[in-house]
Amino acid sequence: MLSIITKIFGGNKSEKDVKELQPLVTSINEYFQQYQRLSNDQLRANTQDFKRRINEFVQSVTDKIAQLKTEAESEDVNFDSKEEIYKQIDELEKERDKKLEDILKTILPEAFATMKECARRFSENKQIDATATDLDRSLAASKDYIKINGDTVSYSNTWNVMGIPITWNMVHYDVQLIGGMVLHNGKISEMATGEGKTLVATLASYLNSLTGLGVHIVTVNDYLAKRDSEWNAPLFNFLGIKVDCIDKYQPHTMERRNAYLADITYGTNNEFGFDYLRDNMVRNPDELVQRKLHYAMVDEVDSVLVDDARTPLIISGPVPKGDDQQFHVLKPRIQKLVETQKKVVNQFYNEARKKIESGNTDAKDGGLALFRAYRGLPKYGTLIKYLSETGVKAVLQKTENHYLQDNSREMPKVDEELYFTIDEKNNQVELTEKGLSLITESGEDKNFFVLPDVGAEIAEIEKTVTDPQEKLTRKDTLMAEFSIKSERIHTVQQLLKAYTLFERDQEYVVMEGKVKIVDEQTGRVLDGRRYSDGLHQAIEAKENVKVEAATQTFATITLQNYFRMYHKLAGM
Repeated sequence: MLSIITKIFGGNKSEKDVKELQPLVTSINEYFQQYQRLSNDQLRANTQDFKRRINEFVQSVTDKIAQLKTEAESEDVNFDSKEEIYKQIDELEKERDKKLEDILKTILPEAFATMKECARRFSENKQIDATATDLDRSLAASKDYIKINGDTVSYSNTWNVMGIPITWNMVHYDVQLIGGMVLHNGKISEMATGEGKTLVATLASYLNSLTGLGVHIVTVNDYLAKRDSEWNAPLFNFLGIKVDCIDKYQPHTMERRNAYLADITYGTNNEFGFDYLRDNMVRNPDELVQRKLHYAMVDEVDSVLVDDARTPLIISGPVPKGDDQQFHVLKPRIQKLVETQKKVVNQFYNEARKKIESGNTDAKDGGLALFRAYRGLPKYGTLIKYLSETGVKAVLQKTENHYLQDNSREMPKVDEELYFTIDEKNNQVELTEKGLSLITESGEDKNFFVLPDVGAEIAEIEKTVTDPQEKLTRKDTLMAEFSIKSERIHTVQQLLKAYTLFERDQEYVVMEGKVKIVDEQTGRVLDGRRYSDGLHQAIEAKENVKVEAATQTFATITLQNYFRMYHKLAGM
């Protein structure tokens, strides 16, 4: 039946897409035949011709952008006018990007044919001679496969890739031309191992490098980034395109900045993301290493944009006086709190089960008991198992909706019987009055875990104290108290999270005396990564391993959000 439907409607989606691209494949191969008659210099000249045509096509918009930028930098322009000018620049840049897409679509058959012909010449000749350019001369100093003899440059078809000599022997097949077009169109090109993904990437990357706005080729590890950049570089270099790899250089160095200025830049997903975060933390624009993001191709796109992208990239540093956070000191109080809560939750669970099984699912009775148990310990194993039974989760959802309506006006009725509440969706834990009373030891200050009202107390000091020195002393004492209690409450909250939201061998493992994070999507251990804001230290205290200095987050982003900022994104 399926085959009959397929015949009637002309094949599946993939076959239709390939069929639409077939005329372009024919056009590419026609240019390829023509270019075989060109000299090496004439073939290399195609790159400059393509760039000239692209620049002429967008020249009018480029001139407007330059004019507006000059106006914006004028000292006579006020802030509001400057903001309006930059809005106009943003719109013009979008218009320029659209025009670039149009002209690249026109040039595509010629550019792909140029790259294919370049690959053919490298595969059929041990040495390719041409007139030396400035780029050839600058590259010859560091590239063994390039030799300069007077005004002539010689490219060898054998070079080292990660220390191993390889001889170029590949020419693009039609299926690879199709893959290159799919990548250029911002779509995913799925290819089996051995079908030449690395070769496919040369087509779309060469075409998009002609804009001069940069192409990023993203791989999943530094070996692939370095290998692919060295493997393809001679073809790009022969055609006048600069290639580099950011993973070869240290962050915040001139070498890495120059790597981003190359026409085609290889690198790993994490390094691209972390460079973006580092750039957002610099104080001087001259310290930036990245330029504006334009076009990216992503290898292993399912891993980069699905698996790895859900784990945020984080730049963090030590919290001031982080060693003073008393995780082990406060740990016994939290253990007592959690054990007490477990008993209460178990009571609510038993009550809820008994009432719901008898048909009492009212949001103010059986449903309320179930909701309280869930708010108390959402990861309680017995409760999770019960929620999987038919109709029970619907009771919970109905009850939750009841108490969340009217801006959660009746939520205090749910929480008043608990010692702390857990919002699993937002990863938040909050102590209740009962909880505060429980962990405040007898004879201790009843406000041991309560922050002072700084605003009100400062106002009272201003009102009642006349001596300037005493006023200053009391304010300093108040702020010191606020700082100590704030740190104490933060430590308690992180310990609560560690005990209630993070389970050993699920969210983390303990190996070699250290707590290590487990990727929730892949199950892989993420060496070198730590939870921020004291959470990692709280888990270390829970597991009785050495508590290292706490950290705070300075900058964070997921790879999904980072790659959304590219003008065009393709997966290979």
